[in-house]
Amino acid sequence: MASALGVTVLYLGSFIEVLDISMAVLASVLCTVMVIEYGKGAPWSVFFVTALLSLLLLPNKFPALLYAVFFGYYPIIKEKIEKIPSRIAQWAIKLGVFGVATVLLFLLMNVFTVDLDMSELPGGTIIKAGFAILIALTLVIYDLALTKIITFYIIRLRNRFKKIF
Repeated sequence: MASALGVTVLYLGSFIEVLDISMAVLASVLCTVMVIEYGKGAPWSVFFVTALLSLLLLPNKFPALLYAVFFGYYPIIKEKIEKIPSRIAQWAIKLGVFGVATVLLFLLMNVFTVDLDMSELPGGTIIKAGFAILIALTLVIYDLALTKIITFYIIRLRNRFKKIF
């Protein structure tokens, strides 16, 4: 059910292109709920099934790539990373994973023929450096927002959804 809902959410992001990143993030919240409620294997199953089906079925692959390359598994590994006692080590690992995911995303965009044409932008290196900073800032905002969503879910919503899960 969670995978079907995830693919549906990603399809909405594929259909309405301005929602592609938002829907990838929203689909990742389903993995967050699976981590909280089931732990271990269930979140990975939801992630893999959602990523595979969305990569196969979506007409616009960009939301599926965002989900598959980073947003889908990040809530699963976030739990593990945050068990490390050092906050500096946690953020170093998170930024490292995000950096690798970003490079992988740009490589896979060529495979899936997703076009984000940045060649028209003037400034070359400055634009790329600014884009890299913007991507890192996105991770920080996403991570902090995900922490707030997890807290809200556990405190306010978990007991209401107990009957469903």
